[in-house]
Amino acid sequence: MADKIEVENVNVPGQVNRVDAAKYAAMKAATLKVMSSVGMTAKAIKDAAHAHLPEDLFPGGATSGWWQKTVQLDLEAKGVIERHDTKPLTFSLK
Repeated sequence: MADKIEVENVNVPGQVNRVDAAKYAAMKAATLKVMSSVGMTAKAIKDAAHAHLPEDLFPGGATSGWWQKTVQLDLEAKGVIERHDTKPLTFSLK
């Protein structure tokens, strides 16, 4: 059984889900590597992070969109990144 990590969702306070720890860690590292204090759209973050993902975990970028959203919501819930009231939505490191 793969190692799991608990993640939160800023939109559903108090709810915790368990996900694959290796995929979460890889996406988190890639996301934090490409983000800055300047706002970026979710698509821009996903596109930039794609180059930093290990091929064995995300072959051809498979499922990277779902993982990017999971990491984004968890990091928002933990106060690591913040959502800006813009259209389209943008996110930045706190």
